[in-house]
Amino acid sequence: MKAMILAAGLGTRMRPLTDHCPKPLLPVAGKPLIVHHLERLAAAGIHEVVINVSYRAEQIIDTLGDGHQHGISIAWSREDSPLETGGGIRQALPLLGEAPFLLVNGDIWCDADLNDLPQLGNDLAHLWLVDNPDHHPEGDFHLDTNCRVHESGTPRLTFAGISLIAPALVADRPPGAFALAPLLRRAIADGRVGGRHHRGQWIDVGTPERLRRLDAWLSDTNQSRG
Repeated sequence: MKAMILAAGLGTRMRPLTDHCPKPLLPVAGKPLIVHHLERLAAAGIHEVVINVSYRAEQIIDTLGDGHQHGISIAWSREDSPLETGGGIRQALPLLGEAPFLLVNGDIWCDADLNDLPQLGNDLAHLWLVDNPDHHPEGDFHLDTNCRVHESGTPRLTFAGISLIAPALVADRPPGAFALAPLLRRAIADGRVGGRHHRGQWIDVGTPERLRRLDAWLSDTNQSRG
């Protein structure tokens, strides 16, 4: 199993913090945000990670290197300009191979157990969903009792930014910038997306205020454990 971390965004919502520091390197509880992902992947036995980079790419690459200090091996997918989620995955497919891979948004934090990964079978994706946060009260999708994801229905849940993806979801698209969401919605309409409800800790680190909240919570948690 390989993983891909999406880290090519401009981080515009995080300005001015990202004017001189790319969002993946913003510090959270004493370490860059992206390092939390790398450590969690390594702990789950996922040691081959692809990271796409664009904005301040060299800063990220210089900081993380080949990943050995975090117990993983990093392959870098460089984008001259951000290719959006779908285009970034499409460009990285030669590095990811033909098997399903774990996809993680670089701007979230989540304590999901990544040791328990499903088999996709005929599905094109499996999504981790969470309770709707205050800033996204309407949610994204409905998860039925058979763990199938639907565009409509209640209750609604929010996509956590973690998914298991089959390369076929994007492989037939031409290279270039395109969003992943329409392809996911098409696969959902075709009945080829499963999911699970993660009831643990999760935060979309999309604003400076939410970054500060996560930093404070993790710092307090680490001190309590210490």
